[in-house]
Amino acid sequence: MDIHEYQAKELLARQGVHVPRGGLAYSPEQAAYRANELGGSRWVVKAQIHSGARGKAGGIRVCKTDQEVSEAAETMLGRRLVTHQTGPRGKLVSRLYVEEGVDIAQELYLGFVLDRKAERVMIVASGSGGMEIEEIAEKEPDSIIRATVDPGTGMQQFQAREIAFGLGLETALISKATDTIMGSYRVFRDFDASMLEINPLVVTKDGQLLALDAKMSFDENALFRRPEISELRDKSQEDPRETFASDRGLSYVGLDGNIGCIINGAGLAMATMDMIKIAGGEPANFLDIGGGASPERVAKSFRAVLADKNVEAILVNIFAGINRCDWVAEGVVKAIREVGIEMPLVVRLAGTNVEEGRRILSQSGESVIVADTLAEAADKAVAAWRAVKSKAA
Repeated sequence: MDIHEYQAKELLARQGVHVPRGGLAYSPEQAAYRANELGGSRWVVKAQIHSGARGKAGGIRVCKTDQEVSEAAETMLGRRLVTHQTGPRGKLVSRLYVEEGVDIAQELYLGFVLDRKAERVMIVASGSGGMEIEEIAEKEPDSIIRATVDPGTGMQQFQAREIAFGLGLETALISKATDTIMGSYRVFRDFDASMLEINPLVVTKDGQLLALDAKMSFDENALFRRPEISELRDKSQEDPRETFASDRGLSYVGLDGNIGCIINGAGLAMATMDMIKIAGGEPANFLDIGGGASPERVAKSFRAVLADKNVEAILVNIFAGINRCDWVAEGVVKAIREVGIEMPLVVRLAGTNVEEGRRILSQSGESVIVADTLAEAADKAVAAWRAVKSKAA
């Protein structure tokens, strides 16, 4: 789960990380009021969406008068901001963050991420902030500093100091940078974050160290013990298909194809999507119904897939171990009768109670295309989809 920049800054500020003063605005008038409230002669109006590269897309504007602030807000609010991270659909701008302008002397990069291979928290830092870490790695790979945290002891002060010195900061800033790094680590650790990025972390001309931008993502499996973080969720920034599925306990990722997938097991789901592409089709989603799918859960999966208006055929591929094929078959029949499926439906069952599952499907009287193997199922799903397309043409 991602949160907005202003929310991440609030969490960082609690742990002593210094951030510029700012305020939230939902209208042009409120944005201008925030600027007057902050005072000064320069403000930055920032669109609050779950994406980086906002500045390149017109989502960050530097303003010198409250009239400019109001005009910037008028331009941003209510529009979809498209960046290379959002895809062509973009993200809706429904709130802005108006922040005081600062005089920047140096830009740095600071990030925390879970290194799953090393099973450690990894800190990534660079003296070249203001651009994405991929750009830094490509253009200035020698500037990147990496360090890992021992989970038994947590991050130590000496590690933070080593990173601060590695950034080439002046001696007077080492203590501030150490406190910033330690505070950021505590936020990452205490809220079960999976990623924290401060980019840029800036040194101002008057010698302050400020988190000018911040992004955070959290482990959704830990949200049950972090209700404060759960409340920060903004569903308007999420793919509505994925939101619908996640609210019903389903693992779903929306894609751009036309063949909906209902599968148990992430590995089998990936293999099924590959087979669909080999057969000449495009999967519309990744959907893993999990290991203990009841008929009701299978029916929910169909509703999630059908929420995507681009879906023109459905492929159900179940290899039952913990699952049972008869449960899945009952769920398929239940979905057909309750939801109303008017598109081609291909079902491939294998494993526990497979014969009973096939019997339920064959005796249901519903229009179901049965397949014995994954390759056959993919071929039949793509062929059925093409037949629908040719009829429509």
